[in-house]
Amino acid sequence: MSSLLNIGLSGTNAAQNQLITASHNIANANVDGFHRQRVMQSAQNSWFSGSGFFGNGVRTVAVTRAYDQFLENQVLNAGTKQAAYATYATQISQIDNLLADASAGLSPALDSFFAGLQEVASNPTSSAARQALLSGAQALAGRFQSLNARLNEIRAGVEYDIRSSVEQINSYTKAIADLNQRIMVAQAAGPGKPVNDLLDQRGQLVSELNDLVQVTTSLQDDGTLSVSMGSGQSLVQGNTANMLAAVQSKSDPQRYDVALLTPNGTQIVLPERLFTGGTLAGLLNFRQESLDPAQNQLGMIAVSVAAAINNQHKLGVDLNGALGLDLFKMPQPNVIPSDAAAVMFDFDTDAMSDDIAGLASLTGDDYELSFNGTDYVITNLNTRNSMTLTAPVDTFEGLKIDLSASTLTAGQKATIQPTRNAASDIAVAISDPNKIAAGNPVIGEAPTSNAGDGKVSDVVMKDVTGVLSSPPWNLALTFSGGSLISSPAGFTVTPTTYDPASDASGKEFTVTGPGGFEFTFTLSGTPGEGDTFNLSPTEAGVADSRNANLLGALQNAKLLFGSGSGPTATLGAAYSQLVNKVGNKTHEMLTNEQTQTTLYNQSAEMRDSLSAVDLDEEAANLLRYQQAYQASARVMSIAQTLFNEIISIAR
Repeated sequence: MSSLLNIGLSGTNAAQNQLITASHNIANANVDGFHRQRVMQSAQNSWFSGSGFFGNGVRTVAVTRAYDQFLENQVLNAGTKQAAYATYATQISQIDNLLADASAGLSPALDSFFAGLQEVASNPTSSAARQALLSGAQALAGRFQSLNARLNEIRAGVEYDIRSSVEQINSYTKAIADLNQRIMVAQAAGPGKPVNDLLDQRGQLVSELNDLVQVTTSLQDDGTLSVSMGSGQSLVQGNTANMLAAVQSKSDPQRYDVALLTPNGTQIVLPERLFTGGTLAGLLNFRQESLDPAQNQLGMIAVSVAAAINNQHKLGVDLNGALGLDLFKMPQPNVIPSDAAAVMFDFDTDAMSDDIAGLASLTGDDYELSFNGTDYVITNLNTRNSMTLTAPVDTFEGLKIDLSASTLTAGQKATIQPTRNAASDIAVAISDPNKIAAGNPVIGEAPTSNAGDGKVSDVVMKDVTGVLSSPPWNLALTFSGGSLISSPAGFTVTPTTYDPASDASGKEFTVTGPGGFEFTFTLSGTPGEGDTFNLSPTEAGVADSRNANLLGALQNAKLLFGSGSGPTATLGAAYSQLVNKVGNKTHEMLTNEQTQTTLYNQSAEMRDSLSAVDLDEEAANLLRYQQAYQASARVMSIAQTLFNEIISIAR
């Protein structure tokens, strides 16, 4: 009868274990990372009698988790990508909302400035119109500065989040290493028996780490989990955690790179391409793919506005009769380190002055200047286009590089950010409304005494050097024998021929004068033999709006994004392209986030169908295990009754 008692006892123990496990499942149903546990049972070894083998009860083999590595990996892969897209989408939405804002964007300020130019062109002597133009210029510069300041705030937030993410990664790797140690010790005490709750805790930490940076795992024979990232950089090995660090970039101190700390304290900067998932990858990709280009292109538009307006403004005369000055302060390229070993960087304003289309050579990219001991090489960090520079001064993609005072030694490098801070550096350079150069320095006239109807128009300045020399010059051109004959010494007119039969609609001539000034004019109509045409400096205070008209025309002039056929975009179109580019990227990231969220939810549902706790099922199990317990207890009760009967017979 003792065997019957033992069988009942084993049954109650087994049922109790199942009741405990079911209760544990119910209690942890809402705990992240918890996997449903189950009791594995098997029959005790039977015993033999002459009549055959009789059962000897049940034993508990182990408590296991409902766990599938394949399903877990699917959830991890979907989760890390979803985290990356979500982070990217959140960050770029800030830029999209900023640039596309109908009132806070650049377009309203740009339109208002050019409207002010049109008003000055309509009323060139109006002090009110001139003051309104200066106010519009101040508002435009202020809008550039405010947009750039907001982008800098976003940048500061990204850099903070990168540092914070690295700190969180380190905290998770330490916790995983500690759990590895605990699991190794626990499983050594019970060989072959899984420490389910500790395994769940470690798995949840891996999942949360994977949301920060995509990782791969490998289970070792001793029960520890090795964790690595990127192309195999180890984060956790056994009970040892390898730390990451956010370190200031050598190419930009305001920028943080992610480095791996070796046991001897060496910092190994990891390429950003190694980060393919998680919040950290989203931050790094956003910074490189969207934030840097957006801020650079905004700066490029600021440089273009300043250069185009200044170049044309300096070809005019103000209300006092003086040549125009810079209307805007020209931003300067940002160089790292700031002294750059005495190398001087500037925009190629000479090319921009000679041909306004020279602005089209600006790229909005960043550059690296290197010196190998013999040659200076400048490289576009986006396209990787490079050129060996010719000392002392050379140009490359709209940049002018002066190497005459360079002290760079072999192996040294400098980073050039031509337009990164340009939007914050642009400012209005004049405050006197009378100094707005609305007029043209040269005026052309046809005396009323001329016999024909020929007239001079469309005087366009190319170079104003010496145009306001003292005493004032006067160029009298005489039409004779189909040619224009000039009398003053030092003047050159090309071409000289004019055929009224074919040129009456207008023919352009180029004049070069003493000192180097140069302009073009158009002769039209039918001049009479001996008719003269006078060209001379414009008098001060004259209601002349010809240069203001040319300044206003820059609004619709194609200045940027050069191609084989020349510039392709106006200032407004360049900003619209920036807004559209950011908007399209925002839409792409939001769509990717939604898609990846759906994939993540599907993967999680598949995993949970196996691993999650079903409260209804567990409630039913409780009743079943309770009945099993009661039945086993009844067996023990019967064994006790039979034992008592045997004792009573013996009496």
